[in-house]
Amino acid sequence: MSEFKYQQLARLLSKRIEQHILQAGDKLPSIRQLSQEFSLAKVSVQHALHYLEAQGLVEARPRSGYYVKAAEKEQQVVPGMAYESPPELVDVPHIFQQIMARGAAFDVFPSAPLHDHPPHIEILHRDISRAQRQRAQENALYYGPPEGDRSLRAQIQKQYKARNCALDVDEICITSGCQNSLFIALTACCQPGDTIAIESPAFYGVLQIAQQLGLKVLEIPCSSSSGMSVEALCKVITRWPVKACVVTPSYSTPTGACMPYHEKQKLVALAQQHQFFLIEDDIYGELGFSLQPEPLKHFDQLGQVILCSSFSKSLSRDLRIGWFSGGKLHEKMTYLKLVNQLSGSQSVQSGVAKFLAEGHYRRLLNRYRQRLKQRRDNLITALNNNWCNHQGFSVPDGGLTLWVKLPDHIDTHKMYQPLLQQGITITPGVLFSSQTGFRNYLRLSFAHTLDKPRMKALRTVGQFIQNC
Repeated sequence: MSEFKYQQLARLLSKRIEQHILQAGDKLPSIRQLSQEFSLAKVSVQHALHYLEAQGLVEARPRSGYYVKAAEKEQQVVPGMAYESPPELVDVPHIFQQIMARGAAFDVFPSAPLHDHPPHIEILHRDISRAQRQRAQENALYYGPPEGDRSLRAQIQKQYKARNCALDVDEICITSGCQNSLFIALTACCQPGDTIAIESPAFYGVLQIAQQLGLKVLEIPCSSSSGMSVEALCKVITRWPVKACVVTPSYSTPTGACMPYHEKQKLVALAQQHQFFLIEDDIYGELGFSLQPEPLKHFDQLGQVILCSSFSKSLSRDLRIGWFSGGKLHEKMTYLKLVNQLSGSQSVQSGVAKFLAEGHYRRLLNRYRQRLKQRRDNLITALNNNWCNHQGFSVPDGGLTLWVKLPDHIDTHKMYQPLLQQGITITPGVLFSSQTGFRNYLRLSFAHTLDKPRMKALRTVGQFIQNC
């Protein structure tokens, strides 16, 4: 696949850094100089520098410019070497159902008033209402095609084209959400008793699906900044027959990690070489503060990558519109969608397509990303000021969550019920593994404004931790 011009510049500068032509502390040429040297628009140069910044290769210094960043030794967030354990069936804790019933704990104090009244919701509902009136009788009497509204699929295709990922409209199928897409993907790939590789820490929704389908899991260690270790996965697949690997390469939950470009290349190449499927959860891909990186699907030449996503995290959780692009298994997955769901709401899909076509979604994302970045910074400040005994946390460049490490003697699972009695919801680390790790970890979300009630709740959690 061809690259955008900013990616070509980013690749060149990255190579110079890797070859130590540009060394730690060196100042990069100015945006104007790079623009002239490579005959690029200044906005393309800025995009390339943002890309390198998101990969941790350069840093911006106020009123000075961009400098090569000193290499940091990455902290592995997985205790021990979990991937050396044999594959096991999943047993999701009962607490999972309680947390999901409370909105998956994306709000530490859900009873607090909501201060966010995004105007785009009114526009979205207007477009959906208009679509419901326009073809009311026809939609009431006939099901839509199983692959979903074509105009919506065309808009999703454009979204991925902007991220340098070329998909055909007929390679996209609409579902009832990303979780539904992941379920269909794993059903298409695997039989009960098969083994899949997952991230560690993992998205608990994948653990839930694995339990439902009777799949064994191998947990692959992940860095809190760069995601899944391809090296560890390579060792795993030589020992056990892995049918599929489920991964969130862009701003994953709970850490917010984003896999570097070259690591994504290596991961897709590994899947192609060993003939296992990569199931990509791209639900946070649009929520990068300065960069919306290419999905794994960008590198897929043989149909080994199954791309899954939805509008739940970026537009509205109420829509329940997701999609997949199934690669080799697309036809099989579309049939499974037909068997399990038959069809989705035609008017809702048509209304969302119009909302996207008129540019409202793009403008919303531009504003939302900046708000999320500010909320992340506010949450980090609050943790540093009020949680005196935390052991560190991830600082993601996108997504919705921080991954917080607490002292070893603290079990966040045991904190859940006492805090819930005070109206406070937390997401204990035990939910993010099929094993016993992460008991002293906690996921915190910055999806909501840190107002006075939520700040008070955060202080209460900090005091609880201090008294443990």
